[in-house]
Amino acid sequence: MTKPRKKVNKPLPKAVAQWREALSDERTTHLIKIAFRRTSRALQLHLSEYSVSYSNWTLLRILWQGDGLTQRSLSERAGVSEPSTFTALKAMEKTGYVTRQKMAHNSKENRVFLTPKGAALRPAIVSAAEEVNRVALAGVSVEDALTTRRTLLAMIENLDANQMALAVSDEQ
Repeated sequence: MTKPRKKVNKPLPKAVAQWREALSDERTTHLIKIAFRRTSRALQLHLSEYSVSYSNWTLLRILWQGDGLTQRSLSERAGVSEPSTFTALKAMEKTGYVTRQKMAHNSKENRVFLTPKGAALRPAIVSAAEEVNRVALAGVSVEDALTTRRTLLAMIENLDANQMALAVSDEQ
């Protein structure tokens, strides 16, 4: 059951020029934040057609790679707090996308499994995410897109290494 897509007004060319000018000296991290917000919003509009929230999308992507994870492992992989994961999973259980099962050997350990309904979402939702990527990269050369991807991956690695170094220095 799909919902009608909301009409989004396109910015006027003059507004686009002003926007670009206003950000001409902006820091890379701020531009990344703006791009993240825009792509997240675009994806959320697509996901809403399937009654899937952005937080559900994050967890579904991980579960599509292999379900049966503990809630803790799912939280760690998603990079969100355990209470946030718990809340999202309760909502996903209510919609019939996942089930949580207590393990016989450890009654405190819950493992999360996709239902057939949750697994069936994959083709449509992945297609929606690919569409957002296509729109975001429209007019960007393949070479520039690959360079941007390499740059972002390097930035992520640099920040992770810095965070690890800071954590080690805090322990000493």
